[in-house]
Formats: sequence, structure tokens, C-alpha cells
Amino acid sequence: VRYAESGGGLVQAGGSLRLSCLAVGGTLRSNAMGWFRQAPGKDRAFVAAITWTGSSTSYSDSVKGRFNISRDNGKNTVFLQMNSLTPEDTAVYYCNQVAWGRMIPSGPWGQGTQVTVSS
Repeated sequence: VRYAESGGGLVQAGGSLRLSCLAVGGTLRSNAMGWFRQAPGKDRAFVAAITWTGSSTSYSDSVKGRFNISRDNGKNTVFLQMNSLTPEDTAVYYCNQVAWGRMIPSGPWGQGTQVTVSS
């Protein structure tokens, strides 16, 4: 299975975007899933994660209260609703399966989707 991200774009500060992550060539299985992002000149960083059932979620402090992660296992898709965006959210966003707890990604990386927030 590989993951294909979509939904990025250019948005003004304060705006919203909804990212999607589709499992291609397979299913989400019973994996916890996470979103990560990489800003220019920085390492890839954890953003949010959700358990297989969706009963638990986790967020980085920088997005807590603004972003919401969800999933539709029947459609093999994970979502990231991003609200109140700021220029600091500008990055390429990726999804991946994660080991719940330490949130370590364990699958292949996709191409990501670019999010650009203008001030």
C-alpha cells in the first residue's frame, strides 16, 4: 500500500483547507494513521494522528485546537481539517501509518501536498 495526499493549495491567513490521504493499492488495515509536515529548511514533523477506530487522536501543540484529524475506513481515507491557518503552517503535508504512542511513521512516504498560507 502507498499513500496519496491531496487537497493542498494557497490560502490566506485565517482560512481553512481540508487534506485527504488515500490508501492506494491496499487498505488502511488496522493502522493508526498520522499527518506530518515539512517546512522549507526544516525536518519533517508530526502534526496529528488517529487510532484505527478513531476513538483517540493526538495533536502537536502548534496545531491543537485548530486542526482536526478524522478517517473513513470504508473509503480508505484519512482527513486533516485545518482551520485558522497561519503562514507558519506553510509546508508540504504527508500522511503515513504510525506506531501509536511514539507516533513513529512506518510506511512509505508519498509525494505530499503543498500548503501555502499567505499573510
